[in-house]
Amino acid sequence: MRKAILKCIDFFYPPFKSWFSLHTFRYIASGGFTAISGIVAYFIIYNYILHQTDIRIDEYLITAPVAALALESAFTFCLGFVLNKYLVFTQSNLKGRIQLFRYGTVVITNILLNYALLKILVEGFGFYPSVSKALITVLLAIFSYFSQKHFSFKVKK
Repeated sequence: MRKAILKCIDFFYPPFKSWFSLHTFRYIASGGFTAISGIVAYFIIYNYILHQTDIRIDEYLITAPVAALALESAFTFCLGFVLNKYLVFTQSNLKGRIQLFRYGTVVITNILLNYALLKILVEGFGFYPSVSKALITVLLAIFSYFSQKHFSFKVKK
């Protein structure tokens, strides 16, 4: 299965050869697939699983959009980890549980940075929210790539 998926990804690589290494292209492809899968999963969870209905647990209310986001985030966390571990960073010789913990640390860091940078750019500097989000996404994708490469899935010498 892994070889078939890599063959499919690598098929689209030649036009991008002058811009990215194959390793980076695989990271971009798996990250893009994870992002698209997250959007689709959110839509399905929100509309067909939760039926756009809020969830009440005792006196606590979880709105349907937030519940869908939580479920979608769990799904994309797992999918992203598996794709990074088995397609992108296959040379890492760290134990799987260490990779998973470190991957989770990077994901949580990205969430916090995303929030903080969005607050700073939108509320602090008055930037347009959509432009700010796009800029932050690019910055965090680069940060995430190097964090995953040199921390989560690092190769011990």
